[in-house]
Amino acid sequence: MSEGEGYAGIAAYYADKIRTGEIPKGETLPSLRDVCETHGVSMKTANRAYAQLKQWGLTTAKVGVGTVAAAPISSNIKSRVDTYAATGKALSEGEVSRILEVGTVAADEIVAARLDVEPGTPVAVRRRVVSRDGVPVHYSSSYYPAYVIAVTPELTEPVSTGASRELAAERLGSRQRGVLEEVSQRNATDVEKAALGLTGTVGVSQVVRTVFLEDDRIVEVAVKVVSGATILKFYTPL
Repeated sequence: MSEGEGYAGIAAYYADKIRTGEIPKGETLPSLRDVCETHGVSMKTANRAYAQLKQWGLTTAKVGVGTVAAAPISSNIKSRVDTYAATGKALSEGEVSRILEVGTVAADEIVAARLDVEPGTPVAVRRRVVSRDGVPVHYSSSYYPAYVIAVTPELTEPVSTGASRELAAERLGSRQRGVLEEVSQRNATDVEKAALGLTGTVGVSQVVRTVFLEDDRIVEVAVKVVSGATILKFYTPL
């Protein structure tokens, strides 16, 4: 670890430790004074780094204890890409992905528009529930164009690959470049309520995620649904 680095580098350093579970949820982070000594920075820089971690939803202040690691309420794709790069796993500590369904469906208007195909065009789908510490966090349906399935036939099997986008991108010879995430609200369907353990008429947040490769191809369109009580946080460095 280099000394004298800026607040952004320090924030990224501790963010990686929290996301990979090296600093588990509930554990106290080093004091600001310790951060200053370890990284060779001023108290102002250490404060900015810890403020950044709080903005990312990775820490919380606990009276009489200090700054405590907190599992992100809803991980965005960047945090998952970073976690995979650091650990070889796309899921954070305590997270489990359970595949509910794999197969081929007719693309609806949402998926068709983002894959640039006609509605009704057959596309591959994988539906899953991701749980954190045994509690369902989100229900997702990932849709893949034919060229992705051609190089990643594993996606047609009802087994979690743990990093489907990374695997497909590697075999397509192009890295992930960026993601467009579109958020809207609606009522949960019966299938979504069953998957997330919800009852009655309940609102959910829907995130439509389109992931682009560096060569402009689309590697995945995913529709992610979370409880309306779940806070969605998306942070992109500018």
